[in-house]
Amino acid sequence: MSLPRRVFRAVAGSAAALLLSAPGTVAASGAATPPGVAAEPVFPLVALAAMDAAIDAAILAGRVPGGVLWLGRSDVDHVRAHGLRAVEPAAESTTTDTVYDAASLTKVVVTATAVLQQVERGQLALDAPVARWLPDFAAHGKGAITVRHLLTHRSGLRPGLSLQPAWSGRAAALALACAERPQATPDERFVYSDINFIVLGELVRAVSGEELDRYAARHIFAPLGMVDSGFNPGEALRPRIAPTERVGEALLRGIVHDPTARAMGGVAGHAGLFTTAADLARFCRMILADGRGPDGRAVLSSASVADMTRAQTNGVDRRGLGWDIDTRFSAPRGTLFPTGRSFGHTGFTGTSVWIDPGSATFVIFLSSRLHPKGQGDVSDLRRTLGTLAAEAVGLKAP
Repeated sequence: MSLPRRVFRAVAGSAAALLLSAPGTVAASGAATPPGVAAEPVFPLVALAAMDAAIDAAILAGRVPGGVLWLGRSDVDHVRAHGLRAVEPAAESTTTDTVYDAASLTKVVVTATAVLQQVERGQLALDAPVARWLPDFAAHGKGAITVRHLLTHRSGLRPGLSLQPAWSGRAAALALACAERPQATPDERFVYSDINFIVLGELVRAVSGEELDRYAARHIFAPLGMVDSGFNPGEALRPRIAPTERVGEALLRGIVHDPTARAMGGVAGHAGLFTTAADLARFCRMILADGRGPDGRAVLSSASVADMTRAQTNGVDRRGLGWDIDTRFSAPRGTLFPTGRSFGHTGFTGTSVWIDPGSATFVIFLSSRLHPKGQGDVSDLRRTLGTLAAEAVGLKAP
């Protein structure tokens, strides 16, 4: 089901209508805007139409079956469902509350957030060796790898764990991570690595005494009102979940696509989160509010948010603590959001988030590009949406 192009809504627990103001713009308001005065902030309708058209074109080209776009700024939102969330075994229209396999968005929404919460509580330290809490991790010269190295993908570990010979379970994954031999010294170079965040997820479990899914539910999702977010979603959510691809004869629907996370039982620091655009909008607004949730309670300190979203290294391949700042993965930034001052992340399944504090803007695009045959591609679409989102809030090329 697609919303009419001029339907907008507030998300922070409000059902207030969004009213048209000056010609060609849309704004949020609790009362009528005075004649001749454009409420702020506003989205030009031409820019919104261009974003919707870009998604529709990608659908027609067969690059993605459908998706949900959410452009937010302060209390203004453009929310639009496009195309289909399922092609097989039967066609299902996308709705704005479709639940998606978020893939690597797990890294920033869950794991990096949880790690920084534990740093605030004195249970972890960014520049302490990981082996302080996981002694077996020191094997094969990994004793100097710190929590910060894992968060910034500068640990020297390779991109992922081998799945051959077959293994299963969280303990087996941690044992394999501890047995890894670094391919570079810490801080030598950037290598995007799922292993880093598998280990970080285990760090959270070790110091908090809670499994990562339960920890996230209590300390991230509940305080933010992210009611449709979690790992291994239950049957109640299944009708709204966008399936990914087939593995053998089974269509993955509500089962994490990432094979390593699947081998770990669906709960991992690098993948496994299922969520909606509305829930991610709540998370983005928390980041833009310096760590405060909709009730004003701090989920993160302002200092933690600043550290997470500030480049931790100079030169090429700049990352924050979990967040992407300026790397080859930065397509959702487009061409206009400021380099080095905006940040985001992508997910392999076709998900992405980009946030620009300078304009108080975020853009979310959720899709299941792998459905049904694992052949979709949203790289160019992400870049286009990022550029158009920046245009919608008035950013221009220098």
